[in-house]
Amino acid sequence: MMIALKAATPQLPRTTAVADHVVAVDETDSTNALAAQMIGDGSLTLPDHQDGELAVAVVAADRQTAGRGRNGHKWISQPGRCSTMSYAVRIPRAIATDESVNGWLQMIAGLVTLDALNGMIEEYGAAPNQPDCLLELKWPNDVFCHGLKLGGLLSELVIPPSSGTDADADDDVVIVFGVGLNLALGACWLPTPQSTSLQLHVTGLPSFGEMRDAVAERQVEGFRERLAKFIADPKGQAESLREEVKAVCWARGRQVEAHFTDGTTLTGEAIGLNEDASLILRTQDGTDHTVRTADVGVL
Repeated sequence: MMIALKAATPQLPRTTAVADHVVAVDETDSTNALAAQMIGDGSLTLPDHQDGELAVAVVAADRQTAGRGRNGHKWISQPGRCSTMSYAVRIPRAIATDESVNGWLQMIAGLVTLDALNGMIEEYGAAPNQPDCLLELKWPNDVFCHGLKLGGLLSELVIPPSSGTDADADDDVVIVFGVGLNLALGACWLPTPQSTSLQLHVTGLPSFGEMRDAVAERQVEGFRERLAKFIADPKGQAESLREEVKAVCWARGRQVEAHFTDGTTLTGEAIGLNEDASLILRTQDGTDHTVRTADVGVL
């Protein structure tokens, strides 16, 4: 029999020291939804970026009652075991709405998350149980370990009250990056057979609270640094990111099946990413297809 865990307000001293604003609650429906609501009503504001320095706000909860994933999927988590955070960053509207580069925002979120997890593991002297337990990204928004889902990412655009639908392209919008991570979830709590938790693959980890704070601190710094570089040179950074993602792309070289929102599917080998961060899928007849919005599973 599993005992229901009680939610408690996250304690995030390290994250608070580096973020511009931290909102921590014991429970909410969705940290992304709460961040969007607070940005919309003006209770969460982000200062203008100055000298290339980006402001980053954090909204954290110990329990989400209606966590959301991509394409309407639910994100199931347990308090005191799973990190549920949203990171809000102001970026130029022209970049956020440019389909030739804005797909890289999601990839940046994935790379920031891998950096934060690997950095935390190294800081505490922890180590993988097996040599093949590397952290990877499953295009476009999952963190994988040993072929299983350890975390999920959801990026959403929010229009701040100071900006409107008819605003200039030079105006800023806010991107909210939701990051859910199974950090200390025991095997009996895993929501699906395809999911996993960091503690099942890495020994020597600190307590859940320390992990959550150390990872979030690194994510704030990672978003600030990587997004500042991307804003300064989107096209140049896109090519650099393409090479970086190639090394951690779990699907690359595998036979996968893409499931589209209209119910159709496409099967082939995941070759890599295009310049706009879309997935290249090569079917059996040798034709390369571009996949921009789909759930991708390995065969």
